[in-house]
Amino acid sequence: MRKDSLVFALSGMFFGLIVGWIIGTQQAGPVRAPQAAQAVQQQTANTTAPIAGSGQAALLDENKIKALEGAAGQRPQDAAVRAELGNMYFDAERFADAIKWYEQSLAIDPRNVNVRTDLGVSYYYMNQPDKAIEQFNKSLAADPKHTKTLLNMGIVRAFGKQDLEGAAQAWQRVIEIQPDGVEGRAARQALDNMKSAHPGVGSGSAPGAGQGPAPKSK
Repeated sequence: MRKDSLVFALSGMFFGLIVGWIIGTQQAGPVRAPQAAQAVQQQTANTTAPIAGSGQAALLDENKIKALEGAAGQRPQDAAVRAELGNMYFDAERFADAIKWYEQSLAIDPRNVNVRTDLGVSYYYMNQPDKAIEQFNKSLAADPKHTKTLLNMGIVRAFGKQDLEGAAQAWQRVIEIQPDGVEGRAARQALDNMKSAHPGVGSGSAPGAGQGPAPKSK
């Protein structure tokens, strides 16, 4: 998973999104765009289930994994090393293992919205959109303006829950927060294409911070 680009694509009659945008580091650093999400979902009149992987998983460095696991064992309160293990397993498309380490990291540092967004995306790849949304809501409760969480919320609502209105609200919120940034431009393009295919979508107001459309769905 590379740390220097946000991958976003539009296609066809509706729109396609490369699912699984997540934050790459536990700092306020660059975005990670997973190789696991290089395939674009083609959308027509209806949304579809999430992609479970693209067949382009990163090779897992077993030596590094062993070293990190050893460090985790020696440092039971080290959230960062557990998050790094989660990132490595995510890149290798071993999402169940990624979830285990992200959860351990969050047990130590529960307010880390970057790791919580990673965890939500991992749940999404495991076809558990409700758990993904639960994590995104927790992330937004800690940081209501975390645009990458909101972007992912829109993806999961659209693809995982077939909730186009909820997706539109999440993306509209990104536009309000960051109108001229990378995430804002991506959200605007997705929203415009969705409205072109579904003119009635997105006419409501944006949800409040940390809230999502009820009763639906890092």
